[in-house]
This record gives sequence, structure tokens and C-alpha cells, in this order.
Amino acid sequence: MGAPQIITFGCRLNTYESEVMRSHAEARGLDDAIIVNTCAVTSEAQRQARQAIRRARRDNPQARIIVTGCAAQIDPDGFAGMDEVDHVLGNEEKMRAESYAFGIGAEEKVQVNDIMSVTETAGHMIEGFAGRTRAFVQIQNGCDHRCTFCIIPFGRGNSRSVPAGDVVAQIRMLLENGYREIVLTGVDITSYGADLPGTPSLGNLVRRILKTVPELPRLRL
Repeated sequence: MGAPQIITFGCRLNTYESEVMRSHAEARGLDDAIIVNTCAVTSEAQRQARQAIRRARRDNPQARIIVTGCAAQIDPDGFAGMDEVDHVLGNEEKMRAESYAFGIGAEEKVQVNDIMSVTETAGHMIEGFAGRTRAFVQIQNGCDHRCTFCIIPFGRGNSRSVPAGDVVAQIRMLLENGYREIVLTGVDITSYGADLPGTPSLGNLVRRILKTVPELPRLRL
């Protein structure tokens, strides 16, 4: 295959996280890996993910197929039960470099912990987005609301924010790499900062970005 392949479903946050996973997989030399980053917002999204997994195995019988994302976080056993799947990573585990240090034969197939126990979201520096001219930057993850129609908090956990300094550093790196449009993303970005010291708001973050990175041509929410 030559390089890890990423199949991404769902939101902008998944798109950002897919690039983090690509970096981790490349660093571990997982050139035979196909990573499926799933979405759980609808049953159709989950059906499409399963279909993509089966197609990936059919087209790449020797590949290492890793399934992650919200659907995998919510139903890890269901995906682990698919013959096509080699590994299942939770939404927190997929962002850790050590999760991709697979051994030979004896490693656990499922690495999914309680997402509700996660209380922090660290910034992850990425250099860019394959095939995109617009860059996404994560500022927040999770959601504290419990809407009866929405399953996402059970895939993403409670709301937690990326410190402003990490956000600014990521934006500067992307600017240096030629990106001129930055989109701030998360699950519930209006809750940004409630868990950080001083409880800075989303507006505070935007003002800090515009002040400290004045050369940024376009910032979007």
C-alpha cells in the first residue's frame, strides 16, 4: 500500500483527528494500515462505515484494518465482532501515539476506555490536511448536554477545551505551511473555556487569535 489510508466519516472534528492519526500511523511504520474513522450521529452513518470496512478488506486482503471514531467508541464489541477488523480504538485512544505500537499476534483487539472519565483535551500539532486548502483546528471536544435525540456525548464524553496557547501554536504552524483559512472546530464550541482556568469564552479565544496572529487572512467558526 505504501502509506496508511484513512477513511473518514462525519464531522470536521473527525477530519482533524484523522490527520493526527495519519501522523501516528506513519511514525509507527503502519504502511499496511487502513484506519476507518467512524461517525455515530445516524444509523445510516454507521451502516456506511460497516460497508466501507467490508469493502476495504475485500480490496486489500492483507491490510491491517483499524476502526475508531464515535461508532466504535459506542459499540466496540460490534465492530470487534466483524471478521474484517483487526483493531478497535476508542476516541481517546486513537489520539495517542502509543496506541499504534501494535505487537505481533498478542495485542488486545479492543482498546476502548470509558470516555466519560476523560477530563482534558491536549492539543495535537499537525502540519496540514491531505488534499485540502482549508485547515481545521480543534479547540474543544465533548458535550455536557444530554439531548434525548443525540448519542454524541456517549461517543465524545463531557466537554473539555484545548488551551488557547496550543490553539495559537497550531494555527501558526498551519500558516507557515501555506494555509490561509482556518476553521475552529469541536463538538460544542460555544462551551469553550468553561473547564479552563479563568473560564475564557469562545469570544476571548477568537480575540486572542486575531491579536496574536494578525497575519491570518481568514478565521471561521
